[in-house]
Amino acid sequence: MNIQFRTIGFIKTDSPTVPRHWTISNVAGKIIIDEEYMKGLKDIQKGQDIMVIFYFHQSPEFTLDHLIQSPPHHNKRLGVFSTCSPMRPNPIGMSVLRVVDREEHILYVTGLDMVDRTPILDIKPLTGLKRERAL
Repeated sequence: MNIQFRTIGFIKTDSPTVPRHWTISNVAGKIIIDEEYMKGLKDIQKGQDIMVIFYFHQSPEFTLDHLIQSPPHHNKRLGVFSTCSPMRPNPIGMSVLRVVDREEHILYVTGLDMVDRTPILDIKPLTGLKRERAL
């Protein structure tokens, strides 16, 4: 089965490096949403946490020898589905970001663990879930 996605926007950040995970990040940036999808941002509010689904566009192609990996912050080898590694069968990531401001089709966010120009696939509300950041 062949599945295709379309991007709805991209990340813009001036940070040369980003943390490995959103729970330890205070990196700021923007989500630039394609103007054709701007109406879909209607109810996104300043101070809201959002779940951002993105594509690991700089990740090398996955091969079966990456089913077991050694993350740099663990002392053991883990199965890929027990990690947040960008090297995955489907290079899709998920982060929870805090909206600090909004301007038409631009969301100003903090908590980035994505590099500049990362393609955004979807945004979902983080409703009813309370997640503490480890900052």
